[in-house]
Amino acid sequence: MQRYDGKVVVITGASEGIGAALAEEIARRGGRVVAAARTKEKLEALTARIGGDAVAVPTDVTVRAEVERLRDTALAKAGRIDVWVNNAGRGISRPLAALTDEDVDAMVRDNVKSALYGMQAVLPHLQARGDGTIANVSSMLSRAPFAPIRSAYSASKAALNSLTDTLRAELKEKFPKIRVITVLPGVVATDFGNHALGGGPDSRALPGAQDVGDVGRVIADALLTRSGDVFTREGAERAGIGHLESLVRA
Repeated sequence: MQRYDGKVVVITGASEGIGAALAEEIARRGGRVVAAARTKEKLEALTARIGGDAVAVPTDVTVRAEVERLRDTALAKAGRIDVWVNNAGRGISRPLAALTDEDVDAMVRDNVKSALYGMQAVLPHLQARGDGTIANVSSMLSRAPFAPIRSAYSASKAALNSLTDTLRAELKEKFPKIRVITVLPGVVATDFGNHALGGGPDSRALPGAQDVGDVGRVIADALLTRSGDVFTREGAERAGIGHLESLVRA
């Protein structure tokens, strides 16, 4: 088990779901969590529950200035940032033919620009230290878009993958100790479906939904040692490739 003794980890979208599970796991492993989300009450309940000098920073990650304030607060409270996890995001339940301009704009804002702001905010600090991790929580749907109702969500997460891969390539030569991770969960038993634009289905009711605690443990195991793709479920990469191959054959 990877320990986090003394490490400072910023997690967006931390009030529930994957973000909260990861925050709890990091705290159990001795890390100091800086938890960000829009809902102050949920954040404060989380930080009170996990302890370990956890800090709650209410943040709307779709606003660049608020993400920069999150970084500045983390540095002021904890002195440094070791890991930054861009986990905040949102789904949608509309097929491609029904998408509006507003739907697409919302997916880009919530799933791409929010993570871009986080990467740009923390990058100078990590470059000055020459070490650290940036992790972007994407989705298996970005690689295998087998859920038509998640059309714009899948596309936005594919764009996030591209930005993440680009940053990793940019840092490879001059900053080889800065790890850049793309996290690829499948269906996870959270409120994700209920919070999607257009509503459900409830992700917790879908067959084979992965326990959110398991997802938190997989991510926590990877953040200090890995770079590249991290699949939260064994065999998921092969399943995704198989889906794409079936589309090509069709």
